[in-house]
Amino acid sequence: MMNKCFAVLGAGMQGTAAAYDIAKFAEPECLLLADANLEQATKSADRVNRLLGRDACRPIQVNALDPGSLAAFLKPVDVLLSCVPYWMHPKIAAVAIETQTNMCDLGGNTEVTLQTLAMDSAAKEAGVTLIPDTGLAPGLVNSIGLYLIEHLDEAHSINLYCGVLPQHPKPPFNYKLTFNVEGLVTEYMYQAVALRDGEIVLLDTLAEVEQIQIEQLGQMEAFNTSGGTSTAPYTLRGRVKNYQYKTIRWPGHCERMRIFRDFGFWNEETVDVRGQMVKPRDVFCNVFGESLGKIQDLDQCVVRGVGVGTRQGQQTRLQVDIFDKQCEKTGFTSMERTTGFSIAIHAQAIAAGSFQPGCLRYETALAGTEFCEQIKRRGIHIRVSEEVD
Repeated sequence: MMNKCFAVLGAGMQGTAAAYDIAKFAEPECLLLADANLEQATKSADRVNRLLGRDACRPIQVNALDPGSLAAFLKPVDVLLSCVPYWMHPKIAAVAIETQTNMCDLGGNTEVTLQTLAMDSAAKEAGVTLIPDTGLAPGLVNSIGLYLIEHLDEAHSINLYCGVLPQHPKPPFNYKLTFNVEGLVTEYMYQAVALRDGEIVLLDTLAEVEQIQIEQLGQMEAFNTSGGTSTAPYTLRGRVKNYQYKTIRWPGHCERMRIFRDFGFWNEETVDVRGQMVKPRDVFCNVFGESLGKIQDLDQCVVRGVGVGTRQGQQTRLQVDIFDKQCEKTGFTSMERTTGFSIAIHAQAIAAGSFQPGCLRYETALAGTEFCEQIKRRGIHIRVSEEVD
């Protein structure tokens, strides 16, 4: 990884944590932190440098949606970490292939991820590696799923759960916005992809609510959301019969969010409001997102993976648990840590030459066991428990 130039595009919460991880673990020759807003990029780069006690990160202004500006920025870059809103990733990937820049992104929407994966032939021809969906969910949670499969001789079912939650929840939603509100609505709107009895199925979101007991929090709820499994059900079909993801929230959250969906607040068709044509979803994201953004609280991240199968001829249940809180030393939230550090791990694996050129599905890249070892190096504790019948 020595003498590599890394760049992080998007100097927000997750991007800043990713830049910190690269500076700390990758020994980069150069590290650029780019954003459309130079003031934001400078603020975030200064934070990284202050935490490390050295000038490791340089801010730069880039318009990611201007191919010319982006191409000029990417020319000297070996590995790009795309930490911008999910819908921008394929546009950026197309330019990265032209400039022969390796890339990974935070993903978040499977249909958008498929647009990136469709560039596989072009990426191979350019000799670059692109890995989408390297964030938290999708991302880290799927690495937990891979870990479970790797530690079972035969995997029957993999159930994954994840939630980033406020430490001091406030009614009525008991939620703190930790990433782009458009991404949140997408998770709650579109159908979820899962494996059931070996077949691909599409599941309604904000549905199939179950109670889940978390040692540190008590009884929580988990329900279907989209994007968390990404392409894994398609890739793992034949290796496991059941594979599903649910989001964890404080009890009551799902029912309240259903109200917005069921009454049309997330519709994308324009409506006439006092002579102005507006999309309800745009209004919701602006108003609801701004209101949630005002909530000040520390966060915590809960991840659980449950794998059922056989090992050495015995019925075995493996459970992996992560419970991570905001870091007092660095100030990074658990969302920033679990998401930003995850994309950085994959960027460093790309820089080390661990993958062949092409657009790789997340679950075909880094092994789950290797990822877990790397995330533990970042101070994120993983607990594994086992039950044998």
